Amino acid sequence: MTRILTGDTPTGRLHLGHFVGSLENRIALQHQHETFVLVANIHALTTRAADPAAIRRDTLEIVRDQLAAGIDPERATFVVQSEIPAIAELTILFAMLLPFSRVMRNPTLKAEIISKQLGDHYSFGFPLYAVGQCADILAFRADLVPVGEDQAAHIEMTREVARRFAQLYGDVFPVPEPLFGRVPRLPGLDGVEKMSKSRGNAIFLSDSADDIRKKVARITTGRQSPTDPGDPTNVLFEYARAFIRDEAHVRDLADRYARGDNLGDGEVKRQVAAAIDALVAPMRERRAQLTDARIVEILHEHTRRANAVAADTLAKAKDAMRLAF
Repeated sequence: MTRILTGDTPTGRLHLGHFVGSLENRIALQHQHETFVLVANIHALTTRAADPAAIRRDTLEIVRDQLAAGIDPERATFVVQSEIPAIAELTILFAMLLPFSRVMRNPTLKAEIISKQLGDHYSFGFPLYAVGQCADILAFRADLVPVGEDQAAHIEMTREVARRFAQLYGDVFPVPEPLFGRVPRLPGLDGVEKMSKSRGNAIFLSDSADDIRKKVARITTGRQSPTDPGDPTNVLFEYARAFIRDEAHVRDLADRYARGDNLGDGEVKRQVAAAIDALVAPMRERRAQLTDARIVEILHEHTRRANAVAADTLAKAKDAMRLAF
């Protein structure tokens, strides 16, 4: 079976951008492939080291969201990063294979430094986490990595590490391929940045129907009247295409909107909100059934599974590097 590694840093509840960018793929692929789902709680320390209680809370919440969305704990394995010591050791080994300048050229890393307004006030662990992402993937010898488009640079660096390791020590790691979601980059409600909790422009998978209606109502298009010709590529229609499943209906809406055929933003927003609520309503119901105790029970079992695979990988890597005595 093809092996998959995917995951998220626990920075809060999952939102629609996570769903269409990666989570939707995880749910589908778990039925045909050996699937590992990373919860990168060590990486969360790069900017939140002073708030460990919140990181622990978010770790449980992100697992709860994924179980509610459809991840099957009998088919997929959650990997809590702090519970897998092989990842940390592989991070150090891979750091020896990457020039510091190469790590700092990673465009995703550079973008995060800017978006989080870190300037030069970030920990040494912040650039190291880019190397750690290579270890996350390669520790499980993943063939395929379902990710959002913004993570492409990290996957490319992982591929470089796998190839460099093979050149120096022999074949241990597959060169993983990225798999992007059907909506690689979902814009936030502001239509400016990608959807993000920190930017306050997100619809969460746990939002109520009322929350969803209110948030969709915030979308602005600049259009004044239902009879004004509108732009069917605006953020409102990006949401319509992403969440209204009847493609022919969406094409008809877009055609009427472009012609100014008495179709107001309010009606499109109503249909978008209804479609989003239809998607997340079953998730809300399942989420309410998942206690912290049940989640921790699942994580205990999954940690045993994950450590067996990662420890085997580390042993193979150390043997190839002549570090095993």
